Amino acid sequence: MATTLDGQLVVAISSRALFDFEEENRVFTERDDRAYMALQQQRLDSPAPVGVAFSLVKKLLRFNTPEQHRVEVVIVSRNDPVSGLRVMHSCQHHGLPILRSVFTRGEPAWPYLKPLNANLFLSANAEDVRAALAAHVPAAQVYPHAAHASAAHPDEVRMAFDGDAVLFSDEAEQVFQAQGLSAFQAHEKSRATTPLPPGPFQPLLKALHRLQTEGSASTMRLRTALVTARSAPAHERAVRTLMHWGLQVDEALFLGGLEKGPFLRQLEPDFFFDDQTGHVQSAAQHVPAGHVAAGVANAP
Repeated sequence: MATTLDGQLVVAISSRALFDFEEENRVFTERDDRAYMALQQQRLDSPAPVGVAFSLVKKLLRFNTPEQHRVEVVIVSRNDPVSGLRVMHSCQHHGLPILRSVFTRGEPAWPYLKPLNANLFLSANAEDVRAALAAHVPAAQVYPHAAHASAAHPDEVRMAFDGDAVLFSDEAEQVFQAQGLSAFQAHEKSRATTPLPPGPFQPLLKALHRLQTEGSASTMRLRTALVTARSAPAHERAVRTLMHWGLQVDEALFLGGLEKGPFLRQLEPDFFFDDQTGHVQSAAQHVPAGHVAAGVANAP
């Protein structure tokens, strides 16, 4: 019988999201892929420093026990196979039990997400992220220079999400962009009991909910948060939508347009997802952050 990943939380991640390859990437950008490959081959036995999504991946993998495999992490990268050796050696050095990988030497990596049944794709490549979202895979462009996660919560995975165009559709965001804040508030107040359609990251929240509620022999915990620019009265529709889906978040921050970064610094998530580049840049000063290129704010 063929091996299957059914029932597991599957996270696909690029090498630049997991490790700090920014020096090598500059060689690729300034010269060419052959110079990049030569440099990676020279450093084959030199483990790469950890990258912005390392904490999230390492903690998620700790949900696995000898008796129960709950989380699968797969490297899905535009690296060439030889450079991929350094990636996998770095995984071994840093104690990441990652067994599966895909290396495409510059070709799009996102088509492999569907056969993996990926619940999340993290990459520094904006093109792959947009294509993954178009294929209905929750995906975010990692900001490689974002702050790394706090070490204050070693036994808890903390993930934070924006609402509109991330957990929820961009239905209300379209009203805000076209007509302004007052129209947005009136629109949401009049539809407070009408659930919002799902956004691109609703499937990930569902998968995390299963991980949180189905039980595990692991001592790891999961904590989720909604961090949104909504405020009263628009907060009610967001909460009722989660109730309608049968999903929960542990914290909800309705910030009414306040800068999100300082609040995320206190929340200390292992990763934060937002569709607005301004919010991602604010967050990245304090926590690992990624851009979800979805919704009206990211229209071509």
